[in-house]
Amino acid sequence: MTDLHTQPSAATPAADEALEVTREEAAQALRPAPSPEEIARLREDFPILTRTVRGGKPLVYLDSGATSQKPRSVLDAERDFYEHHNAAVHRGAHQLAEEATDLYESARERIGAFVGAPSREIVFTRNGTEAINLVAYALSNANAPGALDGVDPEIADRLRIGPGDEVCVTAMEHHANLVPWQEFCRRTGATLTWIDIDESGELDPELSAITERTKVVAFTHVSNVLGTLTDVPRIVEKARSVGALTVLDACQSVPHIPVDVADLGVDFLAFTGHKLLGPSGIGVLWGRYELLEALPPYVTGGSMIELVRMDASSYAAPPQRFEAGVPMTAQVVGLGAAVDYLSEVGMDRVAAHDRDLVAYALERLAERPWVRVLGPTDPDRHVGAVAFVIDGVHPHDVGQVLDDSGVAVRTGHHCAWPLHRALRVPASTRASFHVYTTREEIDAFVEALDRVPEIFGVA
Repeated sequence: MTDLHTQPSAATPAADEALEVTREEAAQALRPAPSPEEIARLREDFPILTRTVRGGKPLVYLDSGATSQKPRSVLDAERDFYEHHNAAVHRGAHQLAEEATDLYESARERIGAFVGAPSREIVFTRNGTEAINLVAYALSNANAPGALDGVDPEIADRLRIGPGDEVCVTAMEHHANLVPWQEFCRRTGATLTWIDIDESGELDPELSAITERTKVVAFTHVSNVLGTLTDVPRIVEKARSVGALTVLDACQSVPHIPVDVADLGVDFLAFTGHKLLGPSGIGVLWGRYELLEALPPYVTGGSMIELVRMDASSYAAPPQRFEAGVPMTAQVVGLGAAVDYLSEVGMDRVAAHDRDLVAYALERLAERPWVRVLGPTDPDRHVGAVAFVIDGVHPHDVGQVLDDSGVAVRTGHHCAWPLHRALRVPASTRASFHVYTTREEIDAFVEALDRVPEIFGVA
């Protein structure tokens, strides 16, 4: 990696000492964003950023909200695993199996430390979507006869959800944190409710959808469309006041800002590797251990068992209980390298850089009266992305114009159809950023955007 090594890697002995300082404290004393020269050196770690597209135009990648690019250290970590350590973890007694298991569990420790969690509370999944589904299906399995035998009665009561109970989401959720709860309610007889948003994209400040009947509140930390940072403490406080479990979709926050699960106060948190400079095919569920320990499994089979007989089986303790089958070890190793990379840059500096990019993008777009930004216009309320519409021009056409200039953005409803309906737009264009994004790329983006009114006759 480049010389942005400004704090110890989570893989070093200093990681344990670093956990004594909460990420909230770090955020209150933010160091400055990396300088343009530092970002230029950092970009050298990302091979794909040197390529050209569309007839030799430099790639301007502003679609990190969909998937981030990967530094060489992540690519090398995966390749090194396959070349030198490839074996099934937790299964063999030979040296390769021991090495593979050590690499896998070491990555779990560092990934947990990255979000302020002990390794035993970190469950690996295929992606953030599966992490949320794991919670939803495990909770529905809790209703099966005998599923909660031996569980503390108070915890068991929180986990049993059925007719007369409610699950509350928000109108700005990604489909990954909406459809699983729709299905959960269909299976259990619970009722789905939601916190509405107004036309500016703000949630109902009264949170009136959370009632005494609410048993689960599932909500996003950062909107994948608007980039809006949710007031987590307020929602958690309201949920706790009625005894509801909280499930946080942190897929768009963990890559951009310091996140500490203890500070957030939620019960479960999900994020994904491919938005975090890591590989595809790996996601993470964090859960409070007493809840993970009480929940029945989601997928059953090998590796997650304690004792198997022909007539019945008992299950391993978390996190293994939720990791049936041979895991995606190379991807876990790659994600460990990704959190090492971001830890070395410093998540406070990543957040400061992100804030600068968002503010600059909003400033440049405000100079164009024919662009209508969706959601709050305060840069302090945005993380990682800016979405907008150009009235009279379909976002797909906007995306095509930008792509012709080598600028990659996302267009459509971004797996958030209800949010777009609430905002009364069929779709939007989203520019999203990461630690390797530069102000010059935002300039190239808005200059390419200036072609839209010329082509489509927008006044």
